[in-house]
Amino acid sequence: MNSKPIIVAPSVLACDFNHLGAECERIEKAGANWLHLDVMDGHFVDNISFGPPVVESIAKIATVPLDTHLMIKRPDHFFPRFIRYVHNITIHVEPDYDIGSTLRGIRAGGATCGLAISPPTPFEKVEPYLNQIDLLLVMTVNPGFGGQTFMEPMMAKVKRAAQLRAERGLDFHIEVDGGINPNTAAVARECGANVLVAGTDIFKAHDAALAIKELRD
Repeated sequence: MNSKPIIVAPSVLACDFNHLGAECERIEKAGANWLHLDVMDGHFVDNISFGPPVVESIAKIATVPLDTHLMIKRPDHFFPRFIRYVHNITIHVEPDYDIGSTLRGIRAGGATCGLAISPPTPFEKVEPYLNQIDLLLVMTVNPGFGGQTFMEPMMAKVKRAAQLRAERGLDFHIEVDGGINPNTAAVARECGANVLVAGTDIFKAHDAALAIKELRD
């Protein structure tokens, strides 16, 4: 079901922030294709992570694409503060704002655009936007905190996304985020996901290169 190359995008939120630059360089050397940046505002999700200054700092040393996931209530208002530093910006379908206009704005600013869907949200909410996006992020845990257990029922959304992509002749990536380890990555790949986000499983691994290889293979 999966014809796209597998991309591993370690979540920087799991790194040792006392050594942010060195951590990003270490994971790049271990084979990361992208770096995944989780931005949380304490409103859309019940957690706060980091904002534009940290993203700017990462952009100064990163050599791989920065995949930025805005778990925030007003992505329409805040995405311009990130766009100069990153390669992709993913916004959520759940908040009340003009999604189509925001996707177009991200593209106009020079980045690719993604749309994310949380576990409780029916897939039908993202269907109208599939022809406007470069990436669909299917959350396999509830957004906001790391270390949660992979929700295998979300694979129905991954399969549906892959089906509609083929039927409509579209070309967006399908990304999964939450509880991703070698076992769950294999399930997600089989269902059609090609971008795998993992935090602790990579940054805390004894051998990060092996951890990345195991997710990809």
